[in-house]
Amino acid sequence: MPVPMLDLAPQNAAVKQKVLDGIGALIDRSSFILGDNVRSLETEIAAYAGAKFAVGMSSGTDAQLVALMALGIKAGDEVIVPSFTFFATAGVVSRLGAKPVFVDLDPATFNTTGALVEAAITPRTKAIMPVHLFGLLAEMPAICEVAAKHGIPVIEDACQSMGAKGWGLNAGQFGEMTAFSFYPTKNLGAFGDAGLTIIREDEDLYYRVKRLRVHGMEPIYVHHEVGMNGRMDEVQALVLRAKLDMLEVWHEGRRKHAAWYHGRMKELAADEALMPLEAVPDGRHIYNQFTLRVPGGKRDALQAHLKALSIGSAIYYPICLHEQPCFADLGYKKGQFPESEKAAAEVLSIPVFPEMSEAMLEEVAAGILGFFGRK
Repeated sequence: MPVPMLDLAPQNAAVKQKVLDGIGALIDRSSFILGDNVRSLETEIAAYAGAKFAVGMSSGTDAQLVALMALGIKAGDEVIVPSFTFFATAGVVSRLGAKPVFVDLDPATFNTTGALVEAAITPRTKAIMPVHLFGLLAEMPAICEVAAKHGIPVIEDACQSMGAKGWGLNAGQFGEMTAFSFYPTKNLGAFGDAGLTIIREDEDLYYRVKRLRVHGMEPIYVHHEVGMNGRMDEVQALVLRAKLDMLEVWHEGRRKHAAWYHGRMKELAADEALMPLEAVPDGRHIYNQFTLRVPGGKRDALQAHLKALSIGSAIYYPICLHEQPCFADLGYKKGQFPESEKAAAEVLSIPVFPEMSEAMLEEVAAGILGFFGRK
């Protein structure tokens, strides 16, 4: 049977009527931007993450950008970010005229570490933005210890990891601020672009983020600084509120499928394919992606094999950020971050969405095992 990389239809069908009813009410009162749904969503997700404040944003990228703006990041400043991640993490730094300073990763987690971050700190470092990639927390206690020692704020990029846990805490409970994304493919996805910035406890930062979201304006038509148009619309907040009650079930569905893959494909050797690990103490991987490592130059052949079987897969990410053409002027060279480059050559994400049947899981596993001559 064909198995897509992701099928959003079942989740969207589950909330369809509730969303349609809500949109009817929105039309009746003609309130479409930063209304009751946005305010309620902010309260609900702040509580879910265990933080004091939340500000709904127009996208995950803008959630990152406004956090940097609230910290006053400017031209000449440096922000430490991983090289192996989605482009936005470094893109928002460059948009402010600051310099992204790239760091390598821990091959067991795809995430950066406290030691790698500390080695990259200079007198110009003004923020650290670790990424919780694929649904697994980065080494936050060590990163935060390094940051505190140097007096540098931390912004968690949890755009793929709302609901992930580690060291007894949630994504959003480590850094001064945290960015969430609600792009439709996330575990909690909107019907378009949307994001949210968590402010763990600093009330002044919270009010600054809120002001920056609306062109630096407070009160109306009084602009204290040049901000942005980062407002979340009511339709997306309505959708997200309708889905939020189901999020824990969806997380656990992904975790159940991940455990099934581990059991079914446990005979794969390390030189064939490596599966992601539950590598964080007292933690929870929420598997926004189930990402294999396929060494020996066999990744692309495996993907082609799966495609021939009508099994979806994806490569996140084929090119490290330090190798991107737009960052050539930063002077990084190929080979500078060997673990990131190795990951880019080996990673392959396979279907793990919560509505998969066991028959679908078996199709995927049998396809992978068959590629390696196993049953």
